[in-house]
Order: sequence, then structure tokens, then C-alpha cells
Amino acid sequence: MRVSGVLRVLALIFTLVTTLIFIRTYMSFNMKSIRLLRWLAGSAPKETRVVKTKCGLSKSCPANFFAFKIYSGAANVVGPSMCFEDHTIMSSVKNNVGRGLNIVLVNGTTGTVLRQSTFDMYSGDPKLLVKFLTEISKGMLVLVASYDDPGTKMNDEIRKLFSNLGSSYAKQLGFRDSWVFLGAKDLKDKSPFEQYLKNDPDTNKYEGWPELLELEGCVPQKMY
Repeated sequence: MRVSGVLRVLALIFTLVTTLIFIRTYMSFNMKSIRLLRWLAGSAPKETRVVKTKCGLSKSCPANFFAFKIYSGAANVVGPSMCFEDHTIMSSVKNNVGRGLNIVLVNGTTGTVLRQSTFDMYSGDPKLLVKFLTEISKGMLVLVASYDDPGTKMNDEIRKLFSNLGSSYAKQLGFRDSWVFLGAKDLKDKSPFEQYLKNDPDTNKYEGWPELLELEGCVPQKMY
């Protein structure tokens, strides 16, 4: 065989080998690319849907339930806040809270806000609170938040009226205690919606005052 013939055969073999290597490399690259794309698609974070709840509750309320959230005041610096059905009724921002007890009355069937008021329990007239509480009728929801001092002017008559609304702690409420509560007139049992912290120098979070309280929940229509 001539030299030229040998060279042609070697050139052909080289071309075939090079082509096979190229094809194999290209296919491997494509498969890796496909696998990488699939991996990236699988590892991409899924879009999370943020569910907005009334009053910023941790979970939504079922049908025929009202959503509410109550914050007590923080010492004598930050006032309380009350939200009902995604409507902030009282807060420091609205400038309608005061030292003592902040109270809102709501229609237990429609959720309509009926009345709201503050009562100075340090230097105010307790008779005003007695009158307010005795005028509460059946079917009303009562939301209460303390601020600064809810207990100095608290007498036995007021404690009994709050107890009749379902409170478990009104009888022991004292000077600078923290208290949040939701009740209604003539409940068969004590309200499940209540929190209380005693003013105690050994456990107070703020100097002279206990920690603020947060109360949230879903209250059924016609709670009475």
C-alpha cells in the first residue's frame, strides 16, 4: 500500500474518532444541563400565599364568629389597643384611650360597636363605672383593657358586676395590675377570654408595672 493510501485511512479514522468524541461530549453536556435545569426547578422556592386575617390573628375565625384582639397598656407609657372584626376601636394612635379601664361594648349579634369609654381608676369617680356597667344589656359583648392603674378605685360592687360578665379575676384586681378581658352579661360559665398579671416587684417587666398582655380569639355570635 502506498504512503498516500495509508495517510487517507489514518485521516478517515481520526475524523471518525473525533466525531464520536464530539457527539458523546455534546450528549453528556446536554443531559447534565437538562438534569441541572430540573434540579433548579425542583429546588426553586414555591410561591407562598400570605393569608390576611382579621385583626392580625394567628388564624382565621370560622363562619359566625367574630375576630378580636386586645392589648393592655404597657406601664404608663403606651396605651392599650382593641380591635374587633378588623376594626381598631381604641388605641394610642386614635388618641381615645385613658388611664384605668378602657371598655368597648359591641352588639353580640351584628358586631356593631355600641359604646366606648375610659374610666380613671386612680383618681376618678367609681360611680361612673358602676352606672356604665349596670346599663349593659343582654346580648352585648364587653371588651376591657387596663392601662397604668385599674385597681385603686375598684370596689366590691364593680368587682361583682365584672364577675357577672364572666370575669374570673375581677375580684383580685389591684393597683397597677395588667388585665384584658372579653365577656358578656349573664354567662352560664366564666369567660374563656381573660388574662391577668399581678403587680409584683419580683416579676414586673417594667419598673413598677407588670408586662403588657395580649388576648386574641374568635368569639361566637350571641355568646350569651
